Amino acid sequence: MNVFLWILQAVLAAMFGMAGVMKSAQTMDKLAEKLAWVKDFSPATVRFIGVVEFAAAVGLILPAATGIAPVLTPLAATGLVITMLLAAMTHARRKEPQAIAFNAVLLILAALVAWGRFGPYAF
Repeated sequence: MNVFLWILQAVLAAMFGMAGVMKSAQTMDKLAEKLAWVKDFSPATVRFIGVVEFAAAVGLILPAATGIAPVLTPLAATGLVITMLLAAMTHARRKEPQAIAFNAVLLILAALVAWGRFGPYAF
């Protein structure tokens, strides 16, 4: 199970790391071409979401890998659960069921990491 959790952490870190960099580095016009929901938010909010996602991606790997404050790893996963819950609410408001399904999958994977790393497979 420990190996499975590490794989989940790596997959989530890769996905949220790329998404975070994209949201915090690209212009709003370029983002709007790929992510229609960004039109509903200010540029500062979109950048903040990107920074949060990138920080969580780092938090899923580095603390556990280095042994420095490893409690940050399940906290990062918990933060992603909250982020995905808010994202699903946004997509529900916009009537985007496919995006909600994707958010739900990521939420479940992050919740599994949080459960495993807070509980039986803590560092």
